[in-house]
Amino acid sequence: MSDLAGRCGTCGAFTRVHDHPTLGKVGECALEVFPPPLKATATCARYRPRGAPPPPPRPRAAGEPRGRGAAPPVAVVRRQSTTSAAQLPLPRPSLPTEIDIDMDIEEFRRVLREVLSEEFGHGTAEMGKRWEGGEVVLRPGKEGTAEKKIALDAFFHKIVMIRDKLRVLEQRLNAHDKLTDAEKVQLQAYITACYGTLTTFNILFARREDGFAGSSGKDDE
Repeated sequence: MSDLAGRCGTCGAFTRVHDHPTLGKVGECALEVFPPPLKATATCARYRPRGAPPPPPRPRAAGEPRGRGAAPPVAVVRRQSTTSAAQLPLPRPSLPTEIDIDMDIEEFRRVLREVLSEEFGHGTAEMGKRWEGGEVVLRPGKEGTAEKKIALDAFFHKIVMIRDKLRVLEQRLNAHDKLTDAEKVQLQAYITACYGTLTTFNILFARREDGFAGSSGKDDE
């Protein structure tokens, strides 16, 4: 499959492969980045060769249990309303604290975050704790002009929105039935270049894997 190098056909997330009568070799994306059937020649910035190790888990926070420790309690928030107590929804049961599969709990959480993020079309990225309450200061070089300050949480929200819109654009591009494979690859290269440019802002993310990855899968600033 040398002609599929860097494409979905050789990605570790490409599963349930079979031959389609008109589309050729197709399969499904385990991360659900694209809906099935997914052509083997499609491309994605989240490509990872088969056998490549997964991204390292986020550092354990102070006081957080190791490995398969107990999950934090789920807080149930009830809004005030005129609804009677009998009509109020029952609190959801807490998630199980043990996973009966051969996977580390941190790896399971990482995969679950990716699946939910792609399923609902929006990110759940968290900003690093050290940036909370900070601000971006735009200081002009011309004397006598005022500087502009932007709250970092608002700035970070805009960065995450750009990331999510690029992911949606990738989905629409690969599902487009009027473009040839060569055209899709060419347009995908521009999207990947955008990811590479935006890796400058990866420093703001609490988890490195939530940020941007360029053409090499690393920070291509």
